[in-house]
Amino acid sequence: MKTFMAKPADVERKWFVVDATNIPLGRVASQVADILTGKNKPTYTPHVDNGDFVIVINSDKIVLTGNKLVDKKMRWHTGYIGGLKEIDYGTLMQKNSPKALEKAVKGMLPKTSLGRKQITRLHVYKDANHNHQAQKPESVEVKGARN
Repeated sequence: MKTFMAKPADVERKWFVVDATNIPLGRVASQVADILTGKNKPTYTPHVDNGDFVIVINSDKIVLTGNKLVDKKMRWHTGYIGGLKEIDYGTLMQKNSPKALEKAVKGMLPKTSLGRKQITRLHVYKDANHNHQAQKPESVEVKGARN
């Protein structure tokens, strides 16, 4: 029996919507990363970009467990001398919660040109309003969610 290898021309992309209300950041990010890479499909091929589009709504209502709102920090460097910047996740979630989720998902994707192409199919919104109704997205339930 031959191993199936997907071809880029055969890829069909769907749209999925994920409601992140009261779900930990890492759980949402890992399942969104699986959809973006195509690991949720039986036709998954590591070297072919066969993932789908993902819309994440209610990113303001994402939960961080433990003391992560205070202890966990996002750090980056501006490129200038003494340019190390940092912000704690409590402040980041108040100011720009979509950025926190995008950073978490990006860290779970491949660090190649394939991963850079996959992250462009992620759309994160602070509330339940999004402008992708024309694509008819399917709702996805996040596994292991606290309710």
